[in-house]
Amino acid sequence: MMKNKELNPLKTSSYDYSLPKELIATHPVYPADSAKLLVYNRVENKITHTTFKNLLDFIPKDSSIFLNDTKVIKARIFGTKESGGRVELLFNKPLFMDRYLVMIRGKVKVGTKLFFEYDLSVEVLEVNEDGSRVVHFFQKDKKLDFLSLVEILNKIGHLPLPPYMNREDEDKDNQDYQTLFAKNYGAVAAPTASLHFTEELLEKINQNFPINYLTLHVGAGTFKPVDVDEILSHPMHSEYFEIGIEAKKALDKAKKVLAVGTTVTRTIEYYARTNKIQGECDLFLNPLNKPIKVDYLLTNFHLPKSTLIMLIASFVGLEKTLEIYNEAIKERYRFYSYGDGMLII
Repeated sequence: MMKNKELNPLKTSSYDYSLPKELIATHPVYPADSAKLLVYNRVENKITHTTFKNLLDFIPKDSSIFLNDTKVIKARIFGTKESGGRVELLFNKPLFMDRYLVMIRGKVKVGTKLFFEYDLSVEVLEVNEDGSRVVHFFQKDKKLDFLSLVEILNKIGHLPLPPYMNREDEDKDNQDYQTLFAKNYGAVAAPTASLHFTEELLEKINQNFPINYLTLHVGAGTFKPVDVDEILSHPMHSEYFEIGIEAKKALDKAKKVLAVGTTVTRTIEYYARTNKIQGECDLFLNPLNKPIKVDYLLTNFHLPKSTLIMLIASFVGLEKTLEIYNEAIKERYRFYSYGDGMLII
């Protein structure tokens, strides 16, 4: 529940709330559209409790819907150092010239070599202050490009389930933790608002609304807590995005935009501010930087003191965000990636 304190949208501590552990979803519900859905109507200042199956009853009639077609890579791999010690590596994203940003658990220095199955090896090129590493990947001494690397990671790796699930990935996650329309490999976390769609629900929406796809490859930075006192001092992570020509046209002429997920929201808002349709998105939405293009948002419930709960507050304000979250806790909604969702209209 909300802590008793004076709320200040600039203060990280104002975005805190207590969540009973049992409300953290470690597995999805089946079928996916049986998940609970909290609908908040801003005009009427009214909360309605329903399920995703009834989503169509609440989407405003003039909406154009935008989805993220990124695909999650099996980004967690386990191997050994030259010394024989075990090592865990989490792929984050490609950089330039076949260099890659990764996280490595354990001490490694520049020049360290790591070895994995399938003749995959890694050489550490840089050690960054934030704990990330820049590396080359090789297979039998041949430097790997991104697509070749993804192919190998998907053979030997594990899906990088968020740490709060507190469990290893299972076979079922290979299906559950990808959206139905996942297409372009590059993410290390799923755009979770979209995990609630069944084929049937998606088909119904398709018949009633224009749907468009864009791509933002969700990086590990999405889970990075804000650990500074003032939110505007937080160094926002950046993620690669691409908006195709058709999606750009649809965005430009859309009367009202419904973004499915925080990743879609940030991509569209970045485009609205910069006119860029490709590149690195590092937009930080919060109550002091509100949406200018996205009208409605479908999303999950997010971690306390995260940039994602701050994004929700950019739509409805800090107080209302905490009020909605308290209501969801009271009604025993399931939180985070495999949890229930909310629609802001």
